[in-house]
Amino acid sequence: MATTKSSGTTRLGRDSKPKYLGVKLFAGQKAKAGAVIVRQRGTRFVPGKNVRKGSDDTLYATKEGTVEFQSKTKKRFDGKKRKVKLVNVL
Repeated sequence: MATTKSSGTTRLGRDSKPKYLGVKLFAGQKAKAGAVIVRQRGTRFVPGKNVRKGSDDTLYATKEGTVEFQSKTKKRFDGKKRKVKLVNVL
């Protein structure tokens, strides 16, 4: 017989690391070239002037300047309109 009570293993013990998503540089802040502005899943924010989108939908600056946010209505391919949050570096 076992001298200690068996504890067994849990199948629910795995937990993923936090992804630290969100806006990293806010409006009016200076951005260097290559600086991450927004980490996101999907396109909550859309790249504008001097901003590019990475493979994981991260927005980053391509030139040095100040970060600017604006909202704009964009026409979709099916004719519907959608409000878009645009990120620029000027």
